[in-house]
Amino acid sequence: MPTRALVTSYAQDLALFPDRWHRLGLVLFSALLLTLPWVADPRWLSVSNLALVAIVGSVALMILTGFAGQISMGHAAFLALGAYTTAVLGEQWALPFWLALPAGGAVAAAVGLAIGPFALRLRGLYLAIVTLGLVFLVNHMLLTFSDLTHGVSGIAVPMVTWFGAEASATDFRSATQWGGLRVVGDQKLYFLFLALATGAVWVGKNIQRSNTGRAMMAVRDQDLAASVLGVDPARTKVTAFGLSSFLAGIAGGMFALQQQYITIEPPFDLNMSIEYIAMIVLGGMGTVFGAVAGAVALVALSPLAEIVGRQLPLIERLSSAQQSTVLFSALVLAVLVFEPMGLLGLWLRIKRYFAAWPFRY
Repeated sequence: MPTRALVTSYAQDLALFPDRWHRLGLVLFSALLLTLPWVADPRWLSVSNLALVAIVGSVALMILTGFAGQISMGHAAFLALGAYTTAVLGEQWALPFWLALPAGGAVAAAVGLAIGPFALRLRGLYLAIVTLGLVFLVNHMLLTFSDLTHGVSGIAVPMVTWFGAEASATDFRSATQWGGLRVVGDQKLYFLFLALATGAVWVGKNIQRSNTGRAMMAVRDQDLAASVLGVDPARTKVTAFGLSSFLAGIAGGMFALQQQYITIEPPFDLNMSIEYIAMIVLGGMGTVFGAVAGAVALVALSPLAEIVGRQLPLIERLSSAQQSTVLFSALVLAVLVFEPMGLLGLWLRIKRYFAAWPFRY
């Protein structure tokens, strides 16, 4: 059963918002996002910022694993590279954050392009093991160059807005008074992260609809058949690694700016890589919608799980982090058992119902 109106041209098929209902939904959703920082309390505003960071990171992993079919356990390594590049450039050279962020993405992309050739002969669990080793290698390198990264003690992440200025004088996160409106640091970060997350979603959606995205999906499904049809599997896999690692580096830089002080391990460990894999699996593999839905679900449900966990027997004895892990693991298992397509499958069921309403099939 179809979930949208019949299309009769390529232009309709490629349109991001093909009809008035999509455009109306876009307007309402945009109004909700722009209103959120003014009505949310500080805790949920911080959760919203982390959700926006997770959206960029999950879109990055979706390009590599969901589109190209390359299983990666080293996603945390690319986030760590982006985060520490942003922090070091800000602390050591007082580089503005709007230059440090793309620099972090570029460093992560360079490492991703170097790892990409390993994917030409490896696949599945073998590739996962190689990328898993990347997490420990990157963490070891960050610990080794302690003059830059400060090693296990961690590093502060300034957010200067211009060259050569003191962070205390031009810190983007400081409160700003615009007329009678006072904008605090988390609100300013929210609008910055919202723009970056929107850009990442737009990039991911357009990659999915482009020739490059179709080539990735062809290689994912059957690389031999794709090569017969003229697709270059080697170039496609390396491109997927490069694009994914660049966005992951941007997400790592955003995470560093939000946290203001970061350490190597935690959070940039195997657990972070597993969390991002859980995001795209929970949301629905192979779609940008799944990346966004899974990221928002995981980040938003964590504080809710802590509230619920205190009311449940046995689980109440665990720490708050352990409560969130146990309850979220149970949720992921339930979704995979009853709806293998994740939140995307639930959304498609809702669309099918209203597409046929008031009739049932």
